[in-house]
Amino acid sequence: MKNTFARVLSYIKKSIGLLIVTLILALAIVAMTLYLPILIGDAIDLCIDGNVDLDAIVNLLIKAAAVVGLTALLQWIMSIINNNITYRIVRDIRRDAIRKIQKLPLSYIDSHQTGETVNRVISDVDTFSDGLLMGFTQFFTGIITIIGTLVVLFIIDWRIALFVAALTPLSLFVAKFIAEHTHDFFLAQSKTKAEQTAFVNETVSEQKVSIAFSHGDENIEKFEEINNRLSKAALKATFYSSLTNPSTRVVNNLVYFGVALLGGFFCIGVAPSMTIGNLAVCLRYANQYTKPFNEISGVITELQNALACASRIFELLDAKEIEPDHEDAAAPDKINGNIVFKDVCFSYTPEKKLIENFNFSADHGQRIAIVGPTGCGKTTLINLLMRFYNPTSGEITIDSISTRNLKRATLRKNFGMVLQDTWLREGTIRDNITMGKPDATDEEVITAAKAAHAHGFIKNLPNGYDTYIGEDGGALSAGQKQLLCITRIMLCLPPMLILDEATSSIDTRTEMRIQNAFATLMKGRTSFIVAHRLSTIREADVILVMKDGNIIEQGSHSELLNKGGFYAELWNAQFVN
Repeated sequence: MKNTFARVLSYIKKSIGLLIVTLILALAIVAMTLYLPILIGDAIDLCIDGNVDLDAIVNLLIKAAAVVGLTALLQWIMSIINNNITYRIVRDIRRDAIRKIQKLPLSYIDSHQTGETVNRVISDVDTFSDGLLMGFTQFFTGIITIIGTLVVLFIIDWRIALFVAALTPLSLFVAKFIAEHTHDFFLAQSKTKAEQTAFVNETVSEQKVSIAFSHGDENIEKFEEINNRLSKAALKATFYSSLTNPSTRVVNNLVYFGVALLGGFFCIGVAPSMTIGNLAVCLRYANQYTKPFNEISGVITELQNALACASRIFELLDAKEIEPDHEDAAAPDKINGNIVFKDVCFSYTPEKKLIENFNFSADHGQRIAIVGPTGCGKTTLINLLMRFYNPTSGEITIDSISTRNLKRATLRKNFGMVLQDTWLREGTIRDNITMGKPDATDEEVITAAKAAHAHGFIKNLPNGYDTYIGEDGGALSAGQKQLLCITRIMLCLPPMLILDEATSSIDTRTEMRIQNAFATLMKGRTSFIVAHRLSTIREADVILVMKDGNIIEQGSHSELLNKGGFYAELWNAQFVN
């Protein structure tokens, strides 16, 4: 918690100027608040003397009204400044969180649910800001009010001031004891809320799959289970945190009772040492002194929730970033595409080995197909080629340069990828096609679309290439989305290609045409083709057959069929029967 609090302070320091203004305003508000009971006490003493001076009382009432009005104005100004400080901090945290997400390795994204990350950036930051806002508006004025009230009480009567000060630690102890035990409950509440957000996000994004498999009842049951856990965690956090205010109120009432008893004795004792007006002022101050404790206890409760959320936010901000490029990393103007894997080993988790001692070389312009059962490491090879992950050991070189010594931007700029899972963003059809080449002309875009056999369906859209589509392609079919991704590659024409089930969502007739376009595109380009449909890789120069992270066979289509090994079994399973 100390580390979290220090991080919060680091953000607050950026608004130190406004914070100083807030402190000055808080001092002024407390001074006004402390001055008001003195005016009331003077008015009471004027009435008790028997000779009521109406002019003096009216004058005191005018002063009191001016003090109340000025206090309200200063509180309004301070609230505006507090809001400004709070939402600046929220803005900075969210900005840093988004920047951090851009620098996180793929391993972090793969190991954390999307909904949980969204919850940290949105919901946890909102909760943190609510607690922070309450802290700014009440904590400063509360502390200063306590100190100022004690000082004035010592001036009026040091005996009553000592009595009040003696009971103060009891109130602080009660608030501290409860606050320490509520942090864990608020942390559990925040984690369960993140789990709920992640589940809702998954349910909404995969609704079609859920409906197709009639999984609605199971989803409801799972949500009910998470919702019940959240309800229990929230009730525990709220119950224990709610004990703070009534507990401190008991102590505060003891203080008020003690001041009334002592003050009354001092007023009517054998040797009266206090006026009725001073007693009224002391009682007012006793009530004013104890009130901030109730407010601060509420602030502490909210801060426990805020700090619990802040710890989750800073956990994201402190996550290990992608290893930066070396200062002397190469950025060659031209890459030919000679790729070599040297004793490459890799696993996503240390306890589960995947790729071990992988060796292979691909010459410039070769078409390399990768086949094998699910989980054999095909997509992992692509991740290693693109440097989404680094090998655990061994080395991958491109044109004799280790990928670790190549700038990531240069490496990825020279690869063109078409995956089974399409990625489109909100914008026009043209925006999505020119993503890799923003300066492309309309003629280049249309030529690429014709090569990918996408021009036909694009021109039939309401606004053609200017048709606006929503996130993930909107109403476009899966095949149309894939054609747009293929068009993107046809436009950029990079020296190396990765085609991972690139035509899985396209009809057979269009697929045959695109395969011909791909054949033209792949000439002179090193190409990696991942495919389950073996008919799409018959013309590959080399076919790598993978199993359990290793190459068990390699050769051309005819060579592997004649060999009668694992590839032949896969081929026969698809076509012979």
